[in-house]
Amino acid sequence: MATPPPPTTAPPGTGNFEGGPMPAAPQPPGTDMTGICFRDQLWLNTYPLDRNLVFDYFALSPFYDWTCNNEQLRMRSIHPLDLSQLSKMTGIEYMLNEVMEPHLFVFRKQKRDGPEKVTPMLTYYILDGSIYQAPQLCNVFAARVSRALYYISKAFTTASSKLEKIGYVDSENESEEVKPAKETINFKEVKRVDHILASLQRKLPPAPPPPPFPEGYASAPTADTEKGPENQQGESQQPSADPIIDQGPAKRMKF
Repeated sequence: MATPPPPTTAPPGTGNFEGGPMPAAPQPPGTDMTGICFRDQLWLNTYPLDRNLVFDYFALSPFYDWTCNNEQLRMRSIHPLDLSQLSKMTGIEYMLNEVMEPHLFVFRKQKRDGPEKVTPMLTYYILDGSIYQAPQLCNVFAARVSRALYYISKAFTTASSKLEKIGYVDSENESEEVKPAKETINFKEVKRVDHILASLQRKLPPAPPPPPFPEGYASAPTADTEKGPENQQGESQQPSADPIIDQGPAKRMKF
């Protein structure tokens, strides 16, 4: 079994015995670091990633808190995930919560106030060698709700715009129905109809004379008979003409 590598950087406050620069201060507990990930390919090529060495790999990441109880166990050459030792201490600690070797390792950062009293704080996971901070449940719900509200508002905006267009088209149709249609006169069609009527008039025989009245028939007096003889003579002088045949298309105004 490969031996775990020694810590590459000393915890804050212990100094650097080789005279190198002091390591950067670690992130305070509760810092949101969901936007970054950590991966050390050189370490992964050198050591196997299993439950015995996974904590040493996690300690290289910026997510690791050097003031945790696990670091105190490492300095005492005790396995940092020894629950029998961690349960006797109080403060910040990391626990290996779930393992699916060699792809997935889930660490839970928690605060221990007693052997049976712990308060979860943050969760980290190692997926195929890359270390991430898991988002908190409230942040996940807030992101999902905001995304749902965005799509709902977008759907209502689209629907309202389409309804406005439909109402505008309906109002236009109603206004078009109210307006009376303008009839246009086609003079070519009028001339063609006149020509057809004139040709039919030439082909038809003349109308027969009306039959004579029987003997002894006296027509009832009308308003025309009561008129004076001068009016009757004037009306008798006007030739009887059929208003459709004799005064047909020949007598119409030519355009």
